[in-house]
Amino acid sequence: MTRKSVNDFQNLMKDLYLERDRQRGIEKTLLWLQTEQGELIDAYLKNDTSTIIEEVADIFAWLCSVCNLFEINLESAVWEKYPNKCPKCLKSPCLCPKR
Repeated sequence: MTRKSVNDFQNLMKDLYLERDRQRGIEKTLLWLQTEQGELIDAYLKNDTSTIIEEVADIFAWLCSVCNLFEINLESAVWEKYPNKCPKCLKSPCLCPKR
């Protein structure tokens, strides 16, 4: 299988779901993203590795849908915020105090 970029996947989500996402609206799409995060936590608590894998994929897909609705290029956004260093301390690896 040929690996593709984040942009490729975001565009796939756009091709598959943009009209449905627009009809649903940003607020309900954000709620779906939140629901998937809850499902990930539930899978973690159950130590269900196969479901954890499915849920992280779902979260990423819903995040791409949210970005499409906001007209945000996810790949550009993450590399701009995290340009191979911590955005706070500007070091790699991060030297910020632990939380």
